[in-house]
Amino acid sequence: MPLFWRIFLLNAVVLIAAAALLLGPVTVSTPVLLTEAAVLTAGLAAMLVANGVLLRLGLAPLQRLTRAMTTTDLLRPGKRPAVGGHGEVAELITTFNTMLDRLEAERATSAARALSAQEAERHRIAQELHDEIGQTLTAVLLELKRVADHATPAVREELHQVQETTRASLDEIRRIARRLRPGVLEELGLTSALKALTTEFTWPTLAVRHHIDADLPPLSRDTELVLYRVAQESLTNVARHAGAHRVDLTLRHSPTGVELRVHDDGRGIDGAAEGAGISGMRERALLIGADLSLGPGPGGGTEVRLIVPVHHRSR
Repeated sequence: MPLFWRIFLLNAVVLIAAAALLLGPVTVSTPVLLTEAAVLTAGLAAMLVANGVLLRLGLAPLQRLTRAMTTTDLLRPGKRPAVGGHGEVAELITTFNTMLDRLEAERATSAARALSAQEAERHRIAQELHDEIGQTLTAVLLELKRVADHATPAVREELHQVQETTRASLDEIRRIARRLRPGVLEELGLTSALKALTTEFTWPTLAVRHHIDADLPPLSRDTELVLYRVAQESLTNVARHAGAHRVDLTLRHSPTGVELRVHDDGRGIDGAAEGAGISGMRERALLIGADLSLGPGPGGGTEVRLIVPVHHRSR
């Protein structure tokens, strides 16, 4: 039955009851007697309560839909309001769920194109850093060495300092290029890439340990790249913001798929708003249908968990 007619009939029932009350044994005198006022007041209160209850029951599915609309996040897909009610109400909820399905699919498609373009741009920049700036600085180092070999001792010492500064800059450029384009991932695979990543983030004040299962199933190139980028972004966040001393990176073969966990002993997130880095991780997780969660870890700190379903493991 249409919503209009349901509300109309609910109100009609209440009005008919009121008319029956007035046409019945209840009469109103002039002046109004106390008992008559009490009966009419009680009848009016009963009709208002009945009308409120009936409308509440009829419109409850719309209230649930309103709550779902205010809490829906396309970066956390899968949640749908239950279809309830009748007629237009059920149709409206079904249409809303269909719209969410379409929006999530369109967002995943657009995110895939954007991240693919981003990876291509990373690859181009890394190539230019390695081939152009890296080779230029290498040539500068060789020239400085040649000049230092023919310089006086005082000038040679200054040239050695310039060489060290140039060499440090060259190492930094190579490190940036490796982060932009994980060549070890393409050449040696995910396990070696993650081990190299933990080594890169291991400092005197930060110990990064890795625990990687040896029986990992075959993973697609996109899945490996998402796992690597999520691990990279997680370790970058720990190094920049967590104030941690120890990080554990775990990649294991779970009954539901492949699970990546990055757990630190830092200060935790403390309800901080998610930045561009975390949003980027969620976007990447959507590409492979994975589930990304971020919150307090066991024993404190922060834990990032990425679960890749089984049906996304095959090549």
